[in-house]
Amino acid sequence: MENKKARLLHSCALYGIISPMKRTPAVAGQFYYADPEKLTKQVEGFVDEDALKEHAKGILVPHAGLIYSGAVAGGVYSSIVLPKTIVLIGPNHTGLGSRASIMHEGQWEMPTGTFQIDSVLASKIVRETGIVKDAQAHLFEHSLEVQLPFIGYFKKDASIVPITVLSLSLEELKAAGEGIARAIKDVKYEVLIAASSDMSHYVPDTEARQKDRLAIDRVLALDPAGLYEIVRKEKISMCGCLPAVIMLYASLALGARQARLVKYSTSGEVSRDYDQVVGYAGIIVK
Repeated sequence: MENKKARLLHSCALYGIISPMKRTPAVAGQFYYADPEKLTKQVEGFVDEDALKEHAKGILVPHAGLIYSGAVAGGVYSSIVLPKTIVLIGPNHTGLGSRASIMHEGQWEMPTGTFQIDSVLASKIVRETGIVKDAQAHLFEHSLEVQLPFIGYFKKDASIVPITVLSLSLEELKAAGEGIARAIKDVKYEVLIAASSDMSHYVPDTEARQKDRLAIDRVLALDPAGLYEIVRKEKISMCGCLPAVIMLYASLALGARQARLVKYSTSGEVSRDYDQVVGYAGIIVK
């Protein structure tokens, strides 16, 4: 398995898909339009320009194709003041890289612009948490990339710190969240922590709504350990549970006191297939 990964990464580097300093889009034309004008119009269709904006410590946002989850993600991004730097934490769907991986320097290219990595904050996070510097984990991962059309729409000069999580214990998640909070306090400028997650996967709509509500209630209660436990106990297929737990621990350490659900939906509302749906929740933590 490791040899296959090594060959894949070598081939990708050879053909310019990834370099130590620059990441090109992995899912443009699949999860969102690759054409800049079409992508801008696509995002415009999901945002609310009249929404009241508030400062947030963290957010929970989905990462499916924009046609399915864009309304939920757009509702969240429309409702917050985006700072200059966003720490993006998402699940590692590909299995590449380390258990927790950070791309600590370079750029991420998108059809509508280029995002600089905040290497100062990233380096502090590495020092405070021990999260591994590893660009490989970000090679084909879509969970963070799908946030960028919205971030770029509202703040073209935003910087990012991309982190993916494959597997960590609850104790390690707590340490990571509190370490990220210490790093953010040290830079002394406003930073948003965005946890990327879809909710239940490929279950009937009624089951998704019932189980997802259990997880959503733990997020709204600012209860990271409770979220971790309920997802395990009820076997909720929330792919970004670990990133959400980290976000909650970090937000609490930064002084978060409340959270609100902006929007919840399932893919059935778009596809009209209610037998096998994916759930999407958008939450602001402040």
